Amino acid sequence: SLVADFHRNLLKGGIYLYPATPEKPDGKLRLLYECYPLAFIAGVTGCQAFSGPGEATLNIKPTGMHQRAPLFIGAPDMVEELMSFYQK
Repeated sequence: SLVADFHRNLLKGGIYLYPATPEKPDGKLRLLYECYPLAFIAGVTGCQAFSGPGEATLNIKPTGMHQRAPLFIGAPDMVEELMSFYQK
């Protein structure tokens, strides 16, 4: 569903977010297998991908094969606006 939702956002615009939750404070999506590939595609297409305020997804240094991370990905203006709310 993540790939299909992100594909739709690439075609139609929008934002996809999967924030950390109290049950999953490190996020649920796998950094190496889900977040990195989509963050790369986002960067190539002019979109942005963050895993938290000021934390670009592609700048996270992995610490394990199955490391998890939150993901906020989509149109640059929408991601930047979301990150401004997230910081507050």
